[in-house]
Amino acid sequence: MNLAIVLVSFNTRALLRDCLRTLDAAPPTLARETLVVDNASRDDSAAMVAAEFPAVRLIRNATNLGFARANNLGWRASSGAQILFLNSDTLVPPTALPALVAFLDAHPAAGICAPRLARADGSAQPFAFGRDPSPAYLVARGWNRLARRRALHDWDTRAAQRVDWVSGAGLCVRRAVLEQIGGWDENFFMYFEDNDLCLRARRAGWDVYYAPQATITHWGGASLAHNHERTRHYDASLRYFYAKHYSPLARVALEILLPFYRRMR
Repeated sequence: MNLAIVLVSFNTRALLRDCLRTLDAAPPTLARETLVVDNASRDDSAAMVAAEFPAVRLIRNATNLGFARANNLGWRASSGAQILFLNSDTLVPPTALPALVAFLDAHPAAGICAPRLARADGSAQPFAFGRDPSPAYLVARGWNRLARRRALHDWDTRAAQRVDWVSGAGLCVRRAVLEQIGGWDENFFMYFEDNDLCLRARRAGWDVYYAPQATITHWGGASLAHNHERTRHYDASLRYFYAKHYSPLARVALEILLPFYRRMR
């Protein structure tokens, strides 16, 4: 099996259906398996998958285990040499899966790669990749946003490049990497688990690449504004990331910067 596709589902039945339909259109020459890990959805997402996509392997969780833990259940139940972690609110054109597999095959030092993320209108989605969220990076990002009125990165670049991290909305990784670093850190419920995964892969000697030769449409990526529950998870995950990877001084700097970062965000 060349590729395993793991989707975590939580109350996105219609979007999940559309995503799975696009996956069905991928070239039959690509050996693959698809797994849906349902985090106790209340909208009959799991029943829809079972009824309409019998070839998809379905894992039903009794409770919402979060993104990282559900992803670990998915890849450990799979047999693909490469695993594509894919959000359920995505549409995957037929060329995307072969392009991602081919990219890793052509770059032996690459442990992780990710496609260009596009909005519904085809424009590039922000935050598809970036640098580690160190205090210096947060300051630089804020300066570009407030003083220069532009993003720190060119989200619409069509050139493949090594980066610090790529978005977990569509993240393709070698099984060997996951086995080496132990998979996703389940202490992250949501947000920054992809930053952490990529950082640990880089520390283990692997490169992380943004590979816009492949493009998928991602309906998500909306602002956290006015969503207090998501903001709470975001801040908690950022604090945990700092506690895990950075010095005490950096953690103090984060607490100073965080109120300004929230406003900018």
